[in-house]
Amino acid sequence: MKFTAEQIAGVLDGKVVGNPNAEVYKLSKIEEGSKGSLTFLSNPKYQNFIYTTQATITIVNNTFVPENKLETTLIKVEDAYLSFSKLLEFYDQPKNRHKLGIEQLSYISTTVIYGSNLFVGSFSYIEDNVVIGNNVKIFPNCYIGKNVTIGDNVIIFGGTKIYSETKIGSNCIIHSGAVIGADGFGFAPNSDKTFSKIPQIANVIIEESVEIGANSTIDRATMGSTIIRKGVKLDNHIQIGHNVEIGENTVIAAQTGIAGSTKIGKNGMIGGQVGISGHLIIGDNVRIQAQSGVGRNVKDNEVLQGSPSFGYNHFSKSYVHFKNLPKIVEELEELKKELFKLKNKKKWLNRRPSRQKFH
Repeated sequence: MKFTAEQIAGVLDGKVVGNPNAEVYKLSKIEEGSKGSLTFLSNPKYQNFIYTTQATITIVNNTFVPENKLETTLIKVEDAYLSFSKLLEFYDQPKNRHKLGIEQLSYISTTVIYGSNLFVGSFSYIEDNVVIGNNVKIFPNCYIGKNVTIGDNVIIFGGTKIYSETKIGSNCIIHSGAVIGADGFGFAPNSDKTFSKIPQIANVIIEESVEIGANSTIDRATMGSTIIRKGVKLDNHIQIGHNVEIGENTVIAAQTGIAGSTKIGKNGMIGGQVGISGHLIIGDNVRIQAQSGVGRNVKDNEVLQGSPSFGYNHFSKSYVHFKNLPKIVEELEELKKELFKLKNKKKWLNRRPSRQKFH
């Protein structure tokens, strides 16, 4: 299907600069743009490509002012990245949402209650007393345990495992291989050095509009609930321990691990490979840089880096010295030698016999 610049601008509430009748039928990166494609520019690092791209239409910020001649038609919007994301979502919807019905070789308990427009792929298994909302898509090879509740417009990609008692809000996306509601890591040490398993008897609650990346795991609570608040976005390969709570609209990058009973506030941004100890309280609007290790409570609005992590500004200043340590050590050794010489000279001067003055 083809769309004109004028039509796209209408959807995005943007302004066309160039040919309003320019047509596109595909999407592209700006550096790989070709005739008939739509792209965008938001990162200044890629600004030079706008003068060479072959893309027919480019979405840009209102603040963009070209320095050279352009071949591409512009659509100016408030936020080019966000606007292009909306178009990607629109483009992607038909692929995920058109499927309907229950495919052969899947099993659904007779006690399951589900709404309209359900899709269940082959080899999926849905246990007793599950409640499923409208427009839910469950792709092949999924397992849904007893008493699970799934809201409207949820997409569960193939290979996902959702253990019993889990509650999932509306408009969530769960990617392939995610495991939600497995037992938390709870073991009590015995006198003979062995460990006894502590039963994990509670559940996981995922509120609305949460996205969970591929192969991420969210453990059920020992008691109470492990809670992922609305709007949270989790990357791939993330481990969330039992009784953790993650606040609204917090985003977490891949390979992060959060130990049990830690509470993370809202609007946080946590980089990749961050490790967070258990039983901590992380405030709102916190930024944690990649590969940081957090072992203390964190106040609202802090920015952390390092392992163990400390204030980002202090880390940045210290890092300059980290890089120069070999040179600093060399200079210190030279200073020690000079100081040793001065001390020896002072001792020698103190030992010299004093001279008497005669008048």
